[in-house]
Amino acid sequence: MYFVLKVVLSAIIVATVSVIAKRSPAFGALVASLPLVSILGMLWLWRDTHDTERLAAHAQATFWYVLPSLPMFLLLPLMLRAGVPFALAMTISIIATVLLYLGMVLVLKRFGIML
Repeated sequence: MYFVLKVVLSAIIVATVSVIAKRSPAFGALVASLPLVSILGMLWLWRDTHDTERLAAHAQATFWYVLPSLPMFLLLPLMLRAGVPFALAMTISIIATVLLYLGMVLVLKRFGIML
C-alpha cells in the first residue's frame, strides 16, 4: 500500500505540472523545476531507513546529477526552434544527457567522488 501511495502521489505531481504547463509554459516550468521529486524521494528514504549517511549520499549525488541534465533544457528548445521533429529532438537531448551523466561520473571519479 505504501508503494501505491508513492506512485499515486508522484503521478499526481507529473499530471499537475502537465496541466499547469498547458495554461502557462513558464509557470509549468517553474513548478517542474522545483525539486519536488527529490524532496519526496528524500522524505521517503528517511522514513524507510532513518539512515543519515544514505540520505546525505543521495542528496549529494542528486546535486551532481542535476548539473549534466541542465544542457538538455537548452538543447531541446534550440532543436525544436530549428525545425527538428519533436521525437528526434527529444531522443538527441536524452542521449546527450546520458553521455553527460557518464562524463560527470568519470570526471568526479578522478577527484575521488564516487556516485
